[in-house]
Amino acid sequence: MSAKAIREVVGKQLLASCLESGVAVSAKCATVTADTNWEKLVSENPWLTQEKLVVKPDQLIKRRGKLGLIKVNADLSEVKAWVDQRMGTDIQIGAATGRLKNFIIEPFVAHDQSDEMYICIYSNRNGDTILFHHEGGVDIGDVDAKAMKLEIAIDTVPTDSEIKETLLKKVKPSLQSQVLQFVQALYKCYSDLFFTYLEINPLVLTQDRIYILDLAAKLDQCAEYLCKQKWGDMEFPPPFGREATAEEAYIADLDAKSGASLKLTVLNASGRIWTMVAGGGASVIYADTICDMGGAAELANYGEYSGAPSESQTYEYAKTILTLMTKEKHAEGKVLIVGGGIANFTNVAATFKGIVRALREFQQKLIEGNVSIYVRRAGPNFQEGLRVMRELGETLGVPIHVFGPETHMTAIVGMAMGKKNVPQPAKRQLTTANFLLPDGQAKAQQQQNGQAKAEHRASCDESSAPSAAAKSSTPAAASAASPPLFSKSTKALVWGMQSRAVQGMLDFDYSCSRTTPSVVALVYPLVGDHRLKFYWGHKEVLIPVYKQMEDAMKAHPDADVLVSFASLRSAYDSTLEAMQYKQIRTIAIIAEGIPENLTRKLIQIANQKNVTIIGPATVGGIKPGCFKIGNTGGMLDNILSSKLYRPGSVAYVSRSGGMSNELNNIVALNTNGVYEGVAIGGDRYPGTTFMHHIDRYHADPNVKMLVVLGEVGGTEEYEIVKGIKNGSLTKPIVAWCIGTCAKMFTSEVQFGHAGSCANADSETAVAKNEALRAAGAHVPSTFDELDEIIKQVYESLVAKGEIMPQPEVAPPTVPMDYNWARELGLIRKPASFMTSICDERGSELLYAGVPITEVFKEDLGIGGVLGLLWFQKRLPPYAAKFLEMCLMVTADHGPAVSGAHNTIVCARAGKDLISSLASGLFTIGDRFGGALDGAARQFSQAYDSGIIPMQFVNGMRKKGELIMGIGHRVKSINNPDMRVVILKEYVKANFPATPLLDYAIEVEKITTSKKPNLILNVDGFIGIAMVDMFRNCGCFTLEEATEYIEIGALNGLFVLGRSVGFIGHYLDQKRLKQGLYRHPWDDISYVMPEKFDQN
Repeated sequence: MSAKAIREVVGKQLLASCLESGVAVSAKCATVTADTNWEKLVSENPWLTQEKLVVKPDQLIKRRGKLGLIKVNADLSEVKAWVDQRMGTDIQIGAATGRLKNFIIEPFVAHDQSDEMYICIYSNRNGDTILFHHEGGVDIGDVDAKAMKLEIAIDTVPTDSEIKETLLKKVKPSLQSQVLQFVQALYKCYSDLFFTYLEINPLVLTQDRIYILDLAAKLDQCAEYLCKQKWGDMEFPPPFGREATAEEAYIADLDAKSGASLKLTVLNASGRIWTMVAGGGASVIYADTICDMGGAAELANYGEYSGAPSESQTYEYAKTILTLMTKEKHAEGKVLIVGGGIANFTNVAATFKGIVRALREFQQKLIEGNVSIYVRRAGPNFQEGLRVMRELGETLGVPIHVFGPETHMTAIVGMAMGKKNVPQPAKRQLTTANFLLPDGQAKAQQQQNGQAKAEHRASCDESSAPSAAAKSSTPAAASAASPPLFSKSTKALVWGMQSRAVQGMLDFDYSCSRTTPSVVALVYPLVGDHRLKFYWGHKEVLIPVYKQMEDAMKAHPDADVLVSFASLRSAYDSTLEAMQYKQIRTIAIIAEGIPENLTRKLIQIANQKNVTIIGPATVGGIKPGCFKIGNTGGMLDNILSSKLYRPGSVAYVSRSGGMSNELNNIVALNTNGVYEGVAIGGDRYPGTTFMHHIDRYHADPNVKMLVVLGEVGGTEEYEIVKGIKNGSLTKPIVAWCIGTCAKMFTSEVQFGHAGSCANADSETAVAKNEALRAAGAHVPSTFDELDEIIKQVYESLVAKGEIMPQPEVAPPTVPMDYNWARELGLIRKPASFMTSICDERGSELLYAGVPITEVFKEDLGIGGVLGLLWFQKRLPPYAAKFLEMCLMVTADHGPAVSGAHNTIVCARAGKDLISSLASGLFTIGDRFGGALDGAARQFSQAYDSGIIPMQFVNGMRKKGELIMGIGHRVKSINNPDMRVVILKEYVKANFPATPLLDYAIEVEKITTSKKPNLILNVDGFIGIAMVDMFRNCGCFTLEEATEYIEIGALNGLFVLGRSVGFIGHYLDQKRLKQGLYRHPWDDISYVMPEKFDQN
C-alpha cells in the first residue's frame, strides 16, 4: 500500500467532478483501448466529431511530446488512424520497453505559448508544497529552480494574500483573480481526494475557461476506504514497461483476499536465480545481495510473503513461482532461494508445509531443470519447518541446503551463486520445547562475547543522563531531562483483543525478572468491561478489559505507553483519543495502511504534545530486560537465544519490523547483545524518524555503538550524515540502507514498504550508503558483510576497554503454553466426549460421513410443506428447494457448539429425547443461531436507506456495533465455507433478482480486506437471501415480507433445521451407550475468594 500513480484521464475526471462550480474546467476526455468500439465511443462522446482533437498514450509515460507520442489538431479519422498504427506496438523509453495499449482523446485547445502555465502540488512530512510558474510547456526546464514555491503547513489552507504574493507575482494582473480561484480550488481537491502528487503542465488559461492539458498524479491508495464514493472503482496501472503477467495478477488477487501479504514481480522470466522470501525487508535485502554479487542479469523475480499466511496460501504462492521457474531450462541449472529473517509471529513450519507440498508436486520438473534449493529461515517453530525441508531433501531428487538462525541471513546467496562454499550442516539446535524447559535451557545457555558493564543491569530502572553533545533534530525528540521511553517499571495499555501478543509481552516480562506485568489493561470498544486470564510464569492473572479508553486511563494513571493493534480504519481515531491524556508518552501503532494525510496529522499533534509515536506499519520495538512492544522479538525461544532478557551495549533503529528480529540475532551473535531496538515503520511518514531514536541512544551512556538499517526512499538517513559531520554524533555507527538493487531495474518497482520507492537520485540506497560511508559511518559493501562489520566495531570497543564483558546469568524458566505444546506434538489429552454423526473440522461439513454436497442431491420436498404451513403460500419450485437447502445446511455443525453440547450431556444423564432436545433448543438466541433476523434487518435497512457498502461498514464501525452475519472462526475468503458457496451458486442461478445479496457481497469485499475471516457466514447468507426471496418471488407484498422478518420467521428456519441435528446427537449417544458426562477438573480454573463471610 502506497502512493500510486493514476491514469491522466482518471485524474482529469476526478478534478472535473471535485472542482467548485465557479472554476470552469473542461471535462471532455475519452479513453481508447484495443477493445474500444469506435461507434459506441462516438455516440457516448458526440464532441469527438465536432471538434479538433488531441490524442496521446495514457500509460504513465513522461515527456510524450518530446518522444513524438502525441497527435494534435486532428479530426476523428486522423486520430483513429494514428491510434490504430500504434495500438499494440512495443516502444522503448530509456531502459524500459512496453506496449502501447491505452490512449486518451481530448478536444484540441488552440492557444499561444504565453497562455501556458505550470503548477505542481506534492506532499512531504511537514506539509504540502505548491510550485507555480507563469510559463509552462515542454520547454519549462528546471522547475525547482524557476518556479515560485509556497509551503503549506498540515491542516491549514493558504490565504488569498499568501497565494498572490508568493506564487502569482509574475501573472498578469487581469488574470490573477482567475488563477487564484483555480489554485484555491485545486488545493482543496488535492486534500479532499487524498492526492500525494499532482502536476499540471501546461495549464492553459483563456478568457473564459481553464484547460488542463497534461496531468500526472498519484493518489494515496490507503485512503480508498475513505474516498470510495468520490473515487469510484479506482484502477492503479503498473509503471510503463512493467506489464502484469497472469501469474502476477493471480498473486495480486490472492493478496487482495488475504490478511497476509503476498507480492510477486517477474523481472526476467528466463532468469536463473529465483527467490521465495518471507518478509518485506528481507525480500529487498536478498534482491540487493544477489545484485551486489553480480547476479542482477540472472535475477528472475522479486516478491515476498509475510503476515502469517496459511499453508494453503503459501502453497499457491510457491506453486505459482515454481510454474514460472520450470517453464524454461537453463544450461547451468537454476537455483531457488527460500529465504527469510527471523519471524516475529509467523509459524514457520505451517508456511513451509505449503512450500514443501508445492515442491513435491513439481518434483519431476525440478529434477529435469537441474534445480538447486537453498533454505534459510527462523522464527516460531522453525525447527520443525527446517526438519521437514531436510527430510524433503532426502527424497526430492534435487539438492536442498537447509540453514537456521546460526547462519547469516544472506549467506545462502553466496552459496547459491557459487561464491561461497556450502558448509557442513551445523549442529542442530535444540527443539523449541527443550529450549524452554529447565534442563534444555541450561544446556542451551552458552557463554558469548559477554555482557556490558555491570551498570547495564540497572539501566532499565534508572533514567539515563544524556550527553550534552546529543541534540534533538526533531520536535518530539527527547530533551536532556526526559526519562527513557521504556524502563523495568513501564506499564502499558493495549488497544485491541490481541491475547497472543499480550501473553508474549508477559512472558518476556517474566523472563526479564520483572516483578509485575507490563500490560495493565486492554481497551476494546466492541466488548463490555470484563477480565481476561493470562499466565504470569506458572500462575494465572486477570487483566481488565475496558470498553472505554477513558475508564482505562482513570483506572491506571501510571500507564504511559499505548500499544495499538487498532485496524487501519480505527487507528487514527483511537490514537487521537489516546493523545488527549497527558499520561501517555509513547504510542506504538502496529497497523499498516493508514492514509498518509492522517499519519501526518498524528505526527503534528504528537510533536505538539511531546508524544513519541512508533509506527505506523511496525512490529514495534524492544528494550531487553525492560519492555517489549507486542510481537517484537518473536517467541520466547528467540528471546532467550538472542539474549533479549537482559541489556547489551548495542542500540539499533530500523524501518523494517521483520528485519528488527534479524538484527537482534546478528547483534547477539557478534556482540554482547541489544540495549534497545526500534522499528520505526515502513510507511512514507513514520511517527518518529531515525534521528529521534539515534539522539536518545547517543545520549545514553549505556549505549556504546549504534546500528542503523535504512532503506531506499526518503531522506531521513541524511540527518545522520549531518550529525556525524557536525560532531553531534560521535559514537560508532554501523549503517546500511537496503534497496541497492533498485538501480538494476528498468522500471519503477515498489518494494515491500510504502516508503520504499526513490523519487530522486538522492533517495536511492546507493547514494545514501555512499554518503554515510563518506561521513564516517561503518558501512559494509553488502548486507552480507553487516555481521562482520558489527563484530569488528564491537571488538574494537572491547579492546579499548569501553565495554567490559560479563558472565551470563540464566533467566527464569518460563512454562510453555498448552496450545503451543499441543501444536508441537509434545502432549496429548483424552477427548471429553465422542460423536459419530457429524464432523465440521475438514474443508466440508459431513453428516454421518456424507459430504454436504452429496446431501443436496436428494429431493425431500420439505420446502413446499414449509411454504404452505408457515407462509400460506405456494412457493415457486426454486424457492421451495431453497428452503430445503437451508434446513440441510443448518441441520448440524458438530458436537462442540452450545446446543449440541447440552443435548449430549442430557442424553448421557439418561434424560429422554424431548428433554435433551429442549436443553439444546434453549441455547438458541442472540449468541447462537440468532444472526438470521439480525443480518436481514441490518442489511435491509442499509440497502433501503440508499447508503453505499463502504458507508455502511464505516457507520457500523463508528457506532461500535458488529455487522450481523459477518465473520467465521475457522473459514475465510481463501478457505470458503462450502455451505455458503453452494447456497450462493443456487441463489444466483435461480432467483429472479438478488439486490440485497449483491449489496452484502460488496460489504464482504470490504470486511475481508481487513481480515480474511470476516466473510458472509451461513447465518447471514440465509437471512439476506430470504429477504431477496420474499421481495422478488411475486408471492409477498413488501409489508408481508417485512412482517415475516420482524416476527422471527427466519430464525424459525434455524430452529427447525438444527432440531434435526439435536435429535441425531441424542440417538447417537444412546446407540454408543455413553455414560454420565463429568467435566474434567483440570480444565477448570478455580478462583476462590480469600475470605468467606458466613453472615
